[in-house]
Formats: sequence, structure tokens, C-alpha cells
Amino acid sequence: MSTKRLYIVVPCYNEEAVLPETAKRLREKVHTLMESGAVSSDSKVVFVDDGSKDATWSVIEGLHEQDPLFRGIRLSRNRGHQNALLAGLMTVKEECDVTISMDADLQDDINAIDGMMEKYAAGNDVVYGVRSDRKKDTFFKKATAEGFYKLMQAMGVETVFNHADFRLMSARALKGLAEFTEVNLFLRGMVPMVGFPSDVVYYERGERFAGESKYPLKKMLHFAAEGITSLSIKPIRLITSLGFFIFLVSIVTIIYSLVRYFTGHTIQGWTTTVLSVWAIGGLIMISLGVIGEYIGKIYLETKERPRYLVQTYLKD
Repeated sequence: MSTKRLYIVVPCYNEEAVLPETAKRLREKVHTLMESGAVSSDSKVVFVDDGSKDATWSVIEGLHEQDPLFRGIRLSRNRGHQNALLAGLMTVKEECDVTISMDADLQDDINAIDGMMEKYAAGNDVVYGVRSDRKKDTFFKKATAEGFYKLMQAMGVETVFNHADFRLMSARALKGLAEFTEVNLFLRGMVPMVGFPSDVVYYERGERFAGESKYPLKKMLHFAAEGITSLSIKPIRLITSLGFFIFLVSIVTIIYSLVRYFTGHTIQGWTTTVLSVWAIGGLIMISLGVIGEYIGKIYLETKERPRYLVQTYLKD
């Protein structure tokens, strides 16, 4: 197999504090890979600025001017992590043989790239970076994170357990991903749908080098809801099942009430009626909310608005 052009795609949002160190470590890693012959000398590191409010783009421009290894993509406005990542991948897919996507905060183990390239050389089009453990997480963080993956699986969304967006994708896999044109993105569920041979590389996730986490609990919950409603209709089927269950309960209640009536045991039933009204009313509101979420997604898809717009692409 001839030496391949590797492009490392790094989405960034307000990462000015960590970018210099990220660039330093990636430069060392890519040069090591070049010297060993694992990747070609025209491999690149591409930072994608997702409409940052700080000096992130200025830092990227400086890195590009200092070293042709670095490239920069600036989106016209903030579009969210998934859109920024997709923008980077789709922009470079015709220029490279293989890409590796990773976050800018240095929590992903850069040394795992070696294992990814080995798996790629063995014939895998997709290689997932998977956390080996969560020893460094707090109990709450571990419980919510693992609960996230279990919930996705329960809702019928195919994901790789403990995998985020640290992954290798070949040019063939990227072209396959480009065929998915939906606006509501959940790449962790979309990439497995692309198919092609895949494997995993386990690594130990580190602490954030600098800056703040971009995924607090509230955003993680929104992310989970986005993934479930984008890739699964199981919630709607659960509503249907719940409707049948309530219908069966109501039939039993009617029979019970009639038996009590004809045997002369009349009851007031005020408490039961009130509780039933509140319970069923709440379920109806939840059901309408779930259905409304899907209708909202249909609304956004039918508009066919662009998922991102590239304002600037710093090349050689």
C-alpha cells in the first residue's frame, strides 16, 4: 500500500487557550508519522473554527502562516460541533486519502492515531477511538455518560459504546457519508450506517488541557434527544404501545365499574377520576411533545437549508 495523505480535522469553538498546545502536539505526531513512512509528506492538520467568539481564528491564521502543515476553515457563523466537524470532513474529502477527526481539548489520546493508521492499513475504512475506562470521571459523569449510550441503544440508535467523535475515516467512507443529506446531524449514529469494514482502538481519555467543556449536562440531554429523534422512530412506537395499554386498562376499569354498579356497590370515584384525568392528561402532553419534535425535524428537513457555510479556507 502506497503512503497515504492524512488530514486531521479538528473542530474548534472558543479554543484559543488550548490551540497552541494542540498544534504543537499534532505537529510532532504528524512529523513522526511522516518520518516512519506511515503517512505522506503532504498530510495536513485542519482546524475548523465554528464561529468562535474569542481569538480562535486569529490563532489558526497564525499557525497557518508559520507552518504549511496547518490549514484553517472558518464557518460563516456558529453551527454546532457536529456541523463544524462535517464541514471539515466534506471540505477535505477530495484532497486526502484518510481523515482522523478529534476534539481540540487534548482529551483524545493523540498517540492512538498510530493504532488507527495500523488498523486502516489492515483494510479498515472506519476506525473508532473508544475509551478503555472512565476511572477519571466522577460518579455522576460516568453514570450520565454510560446512561447516554445505553439510552441510545435502547431507542434503536446504533452507536459504538464509549465512542465520541475521535475516529478515522477513509476517502471511501467519507464519500459514503456525503450521501447522507439530512440537516439534523448525529454523526455517532450516522457513521456506523455507512458500513464498510471497521475496527476500534482503545485509549485512555485525558483531562481537558485548558478552557471549558462544551458539553454540560443540559447540552448532553439535548444531544441525546437529537440523536434519538434523528435516527429512530421508536419513541413514537412507544407512544402507540402506551396508548394500547391505557385502552386496555380503561376496558378493565369499565368492566369493574359495571360489575360494582349491578351488584349494588356504587362508589363515589372522585379521587380515581381526578387522578386518571391528571395522569392521562400528562401522558397526552408528553406524547404531543414527542410527536411535535418529529414534526419539527420534518419541517427543518423540507426547507433543505445548508448545514454550514464556509467563509474562509486557508490552504497552501
